[in-house]
Amino acid sequence: MTGTRALLLASTLALAGCSLAPKTVLPAPPVPQSWPAGDAYLLQSEAALPILSYKSVFTDPRLQSLTEQALTNNRDLRTAYANVAAARAQVRVTRSGQFPELGISAGADYSDSGSTNGAGDFSLRGGVTAFELDLFGKLANATEADRNRALGTEAASRTVRLALIANLADAWATYGADRDLLKIAEDTAANARESVRLTKARLDGGVAPRTDLRQAEQILATAEDSIAQQRTALAQDENLIRLLVGGDVDRALLPASLAEVTPTIVSLPAGVSSEILLRRPDVIEAEYGLRAANANIGVARAQLFPSISLTGLLGFASNALGSLFDSGSFSWSAGGDATATIFDAGGRRAGVAVSEAQRDAALASYEGAIQTAFREVADALAVQGTISERVRAAAANSAAAADTATLTDARYKGGVDSFLSSLDAQRSLYAARRSEIATQLLLVSTRIALFRALGGDSNAGSQTGAP
Repeated sequence: MTGTRALLLASTLALAGCSLAPKTVLPAPPVPQSWPAGDAYLLQSEAALPILSYKSVFTDPRLQSLTEQALTNNRDLRTAYANVAAARAQVRVTRSGQFPELGISAGADYSDSGSTNGAGDFSLRGGVTAFELDLFGKLANATEADRNRALGTEAASRTVRLALIANLADAWATYGADRDLLKIAEDTAANARESVRLTKARLDGGVAPRTDLRQAEQILATAEDSIAQQRTALAQDENLIRLLVGGDVDRALLPASLAEVTPTIVSLPAGVSSEILLRRPDVIEAEYGLRAANANIGVARAQLFPSISLTGLLGFASNALGSLFDSGSFSWSAGGDATATIFDAGGRRAGVAVSEAQRDAALASYEGAIQTAFREVADALAVQGTISERVRAAAANSAAAADTATLTDARYKGGVDSFLSSLDAQRSLYAARRSEIATQLLLVSTRIALFRALGGDSNAGSQTGAP
């Protein structure tokens, strides 16, 4: 019974081992308490931003359907989920070192010389094959470090998820914009063909010089080149959407124009506390990296102290199978070893210094992640604060360019202006219409960027539960 009590006492000491890891204290977020406000920012409300989901921001059922497919089939997301599973399993591997390793062995030996009756020896042995007393928290802190790394990996998977949702929305909106640009190129080409026909007729009638015809043909060739480019862009847009979704895409789920996209991407409010960034997946990942580095300090400090290992053995041995479990055949033994390094040229103390420096680096990374997140949100709000005026100006420019093209074309046909004036007006109209589409796409992209920068949908993680 004395050996059994010693074993129980050792187990109790292991479970009650102290920790040499310093307490993790998160710094105050190194950013202002609210977003920048002024002419370039929209300050709408100081109320807390509600928990977001992609369905509350991207309201078109077609985009939601594509997003659901992507969350199921995207290979990058599957890889991220597999990494989470591996990190969680590693926690269990490390944690197993805190418990005794039990083993059992059995043997049998039988001999018969022919002149005597045969004799056999049988044995059954079981015991603690490996167990280190975690008096200074080395094993516990190693487990804690791996647990925090696993949680950081899970946060990284949410970053992949968030990026997937935002990238798909961007690609979907870009497809709508490219459909508009293709229509502009086709309209321009149709007008150019009519201009070539009329100019050729004027040339044949001796009214217009050959240079007018060649300039009209240049406009047509440029428009036809744009048509080819836009068809290529649309094919590439589909390829990207197919890659993000992870499978074939029904074209009925794609927008016919940017005008179908803009109203379905909800604008997010500004003016919320910048502490909302603390739930961004990349910030959460950096926080768990800091906690893991802190736990590693405890592991390194524990290396400075002696290592105590315990082994124990309980077994049965007998010369006959029938008496294998008799009381007289029972035996036990227990022992312990303690090792301490007398001289290692400062290696273990240097290990503590390494872990402390890594903790400082993790702290800087954590603060840097928050500052970067703040900058991304502030930049998105800066664009959002002025984009409406830019959209209005682009629309006004297109309207003016269209009117100018109509007037100059009429003046050319009436013999008042040269064909060069009409040519310049057509080029200006083409550029103005493309610029308007680009500005409208920027409006949509900014809303998507703000959704991403605020860590939208961050509560809908890839996995649930702690490792």
